[in-house]
Formats: sequence, C-alpha cells, structure tokens
Amino acid sequence: MQSCESSGDSADDPFSRGLRRRGQPRVVVIGAGLAGLAAAKALLEQGFTDVTVLEASSCIGGRVQSVKLGHATFELGATWIHGSHGNPIYHLAEANGLLEETTDGERSVGRISLYSKNGVACYLTNCGRRIPKDVVEEFSDLYNEVYNLTQEFFRHGKPVNAESQNSVGVFTREEVRNRIRDDPDDPEATKCLKLAMIQQYLKVESCESSSHSMDDVSLSAFGEWTEIPGAHHIIPSGFMRVVELLAEGIPAHVIQLGKPVRCVHWDQASARPRGPEIEPRGEGDHNQDAGEGGQGGEEPRGDGRDEEEQWPVLVECEDCEVIPADHVIVTVSLGVLKRQYTSFFRPGLPAEKVAAIHRLGIGTTDKIFLEFEEPFWGPECNSIQFVWEDEAESGTLTYPPELWYRKICGFDVLYPPERYGHVLSGWICGEEALVMEKCDDEAVAEICTEMLRQFTGNPNIPKPRRILRSAWGSNPYFRGSYSYTRVGSSGADVEKLATPLPYAESSKLAQGSSSKQQPGHLLSSKCSEQSLDPNKGSIKPMQVLFSGEATHRKYYSTTHGALLSGQREAARLIEMYRDLFQQGT
Repeated sequence: MQSCESSGDSADDPFSRGLRRRGQPRVVVIGAGLAGLAAAKALLEQGFTDVTVLEASSCIGGRVQSVKLGHATFELGATWIHGSHGNPIYHLAEANGLLEETTDGERSVGRISLYSKNGVACYLTNCGRRIPKDVVEEFSDLYNEVYNLTQEFFRHGKPVNAESQNSVGVFTREEVRNRIRDDPDDPEATKCLKLAMIQQYLKVESCESSSHSMDDVSLSAFGEWTEIPGAHHIIPSGFMRVVELLAEGIPAHVIQLGKPVRCVHWDQASARPRGPEIEPRGEGDHNQDAGEGGQGGEEPRGDGRDEEEQWPVLVECEDCEVIPADHVIVTVSLGVLKRQYTSFFRPGLPAEKVAAIHRLGIGTTDKIFLEFEEPFWGPECNSIQFVWEDEAESGTLTYPPELWYRKICGFDVLYPPERYGHVLSGWICGEEALVMEKCDDEAVAEICTEMLRQFTGNPNIPKPRRILRSAWGSNPYFRGSYSYTRVGSSGADVEKLATPLPYAESSKLAQGSSSKQQPGHLLSSKCSEQSLDPNKGSIKPMQVLFSGEATHRKYYSTTHGALLSGQREAARLIEMYRDLFQQGT
C-alpha cells in the first residue's frame, strides 16, 4: 500500500529546525479565495516567512470567476462591490484605478442590484402582457415597506409571532397579501397582478440571499446582516482584478494550485504516539457527503521528532503529501463543510461547531448569460422580470424538476452594450438551479428562449448565439454560492463557526462547558491551567482557524466579508506572535 509521507525537506533541515526553536511558526492556509489570500498577505506583511496556501482548483479566486469573451468580461461569481464607505474591496479597487471606466449607470444605489440603474424594469406576465408602470411602482413601495419591517425584529428586538414561523418568506408573503387584499381602491384585476408579483419579488430576494426560498431565511436574524453605505459598483475589467491585486504581494511559491486537502489532523501533541508514516485513505472524491465518506482512513503518525518538537497539525492532501504546521486557516465554503466535516477534521469538530454548520444555510444562485445578435428589448428596458399569474395564491415555491425554469426570476440587461454587446443575465436559485446545472447548454438556451417569447408575446425572438452559465451548486470545491442565516440559526452560530480550535478557556462556548467534553475538542480544566504561550506548554492554541464569508457575523455572503474574515484570522496569529516578531526587529 502506498504511504503518505510528511514533507520532511522543510521540516528537518537545520534552518527550519532553528526557526522552530526560535518560534517562527508555520501556517497553512486552505483555499486561495479572497479570505485565504487576504490572510496570507497579512501574515507575510507582518514578518511570517513560513506560509503556504493550498488551493484545490487550478486557479485562485474562489467564488470570484471572471470570464473574458471577446472584449467583454462576464462575472460567473461575485459581481458587485456592495457599498463604498469603509468597504476594503471598494478602496482597493478605487486606489488601483479599477473603477475609472465604471459608468454612472453602474453605480446603483438600489437595494436590489441591477447591471444598470438607467431605464426601467419591464414586468411581464406569462400571458404576454406588461404590468403597468404605476402598478409596479405601487407594489414596489408596498413590498419595500414590509421589507423594512423584516429588519426590525433583530434591530429592535421585536418579538416574532408564531404565525410567521420565524420565516422572512412567510412573514413577507402574508403581510403583503393582507395589505393588498385590504386596499379598497384597487380593482380585483390589479390586486391579482400585485398578488402574483409577490412571488416574483421573493424569487429575486432568494437569489440575493442564495436560499432555496425566503421561507428558509430566519426572520429574527435577518436584520443582523449589515449593508455598507454607498453605491454598488461593477468593475468593468472584472472582479478577478481585485483577486490579482491581493495576490501580487504573495510570492509565487507560497500558493500551490491543484492541491486539494483530504484531512486536517489537529491536536497532534496530545494524541497517542505515532510512527513515521500515514496510511493513505481509500480512493474517492474528497468532497463526497460526510454521511457517505464517514471518518474512514488511518490517522496520521508523527514525523520522528521528540515530543517538544511535535507539530500540532498535519495537513493531509489528496496526493498523499502530508504538510506539518503550527496553524491552519480553513477557508473552505460552508457548503463543503456541510458535505465533509466528519472526514475533513481529525479529531472531529466539537458538537456545538457541528451544530452551527448544520443550522446555518447555504444555497445556490446561478447566472445564465444569453448573447443575441440584436436586442429584441427597447433601449429603456434594463431588465425583464417574469411574473406568473397562476402563482398569486401560491405558498412556498418548489417546482418539480421538469418545471425548474419557473424559478428563473428574470433577466437583467448588461449595460453598456458598447462593452458587453447584446447580453441578458438570468438569475435562478435553490434546488431548481441544481436541476439547471445538470442540463446541457442547448436545452437551457432553448427553454430560456421559449420563456422570453412567452412573456414578451413575441414569437419571433431568435435563439441566442451564445450561452454562458455558472454551476456553483455542483462544483465539488464550493457546493453552493454563499451563506445565509437559516430558520433556527442566528449570528451566534456564525461566531461558533469562526471560533478557533482548540478552544481556550476564555472562549469556551456555553454548550461546550458541560461534562460532555471530549479530548482534543475542548480544553479540560487541567489543560486550561497549562501555559498557552505559543512557544511553551503542551497545548498549542489556535491550531485550526476558520475564515470565509460564512464566518463574518455582519457581512456574510459578501466579498468584503470574506476579505475581512481572512484578515481577522491573520490578526489572531499576528497578535499571538507579536513579542516574537518585535524581538526580531
């Protein structure tokens, strides 16, 4: 049987051993998205010399994926800089001239972001008629009033009544419906249109939240997400330019591409004595569901050092290389954690961290770009929104697989056409997005064309000449787009997810302070009396740190949340070794 051997070249040479005696730490960052790059960059700038970034895919960027077709750049992942006042992504882009070609129309201040604030949204029904502009405006005002109410439950400690089921979707749908039905001035035909528009707006909201349905989103926690003031900005040259700027200060040898991690073996100093090799795990997809993968495979064994030189963490890669480290910063998505947390960590995660992973939500939001030879929409149209009249009285929207296309909420017009050509960007989320990902391009293009013909009432709309779409849900390195606070979860779960391991006495979670503590999960009372100095004592603190958008309590789901979370975890280590680096100056 093939064995996985530790990377001994950098660990056993005299220089590296000398660094360890002086306390120079080795840090491994898992993931080269915004969080991982931000963490690595911050550490290197503060004097850390032994930093390695392991990226499973063939490129950096994570959920930033800019695709250049012809002269245009299309964003399959992150698209907007959300807010400008104090947003580190905005300041990085602005300082480097990335927003110089951003048009006024691409500086949207609206809550629901479009590619352009110019023009008007065209709300069309499946019967081929356009909803009058005044009806759309009246409904939009009403919906936004109710949306503002959803923020008050968290921000003002407003109690949630049982009828809402603590669900944003249930509360919003019923509140808007009641107001529409109680309006004495609207004729029944207008009321029916407005009732049907509720579902369309909730589909848009679901795409923004990356949830299957807004019924899944916690009402009591919804208002904790914080919007940064200022406009939303698009980067004409591509959001990937921000990623490249972050990576510029990182030496090329630090980042290893195509290097998926199989397992993080932590708390090695307190584990049983081990021999010199790690038996390889069985073959298979390292992203397979935890229920299928379990915790099979041998645990790693030490690298022959005496006890005081024992590495606290061993990072086992899919190619069987084992990289010893003092600290590991895990930036994988919540979707990956949900799939493989049982096999990804040895020993297993503490029960309260596992519970947080289960409670928090992550869904799939996909884009469908359609390029046409000529526009069939008018110059004043900035989007085409699909309103199904037969959904006026519907509850939660879950469609059978063959009707997945009904979850497409609409298509935005990419602006300006001089840059993009004649392109529409469709949005779909939830389980229906996963069905779409399984279809081939031809089938998706055909279905989208038929929808556009049906809703516009124009049977002569040609098929697009090109289609481009994302597939975040089925991507084994992401398993979703971004996170949200699901019904039953709260910001406290985000904090639990972000807490480093092993837990220090001062950061014990309430659920973890009971007699159910397990070795390697929570520091026992005996361990808590031992020194947590990085160079002294038997318990190495902050062996496994967690970052990524899902770990930021106020800015989850955003690129700035991801970047800030990476800087946050780097700051923990910088503070931990502050005295060491001050002595070296």
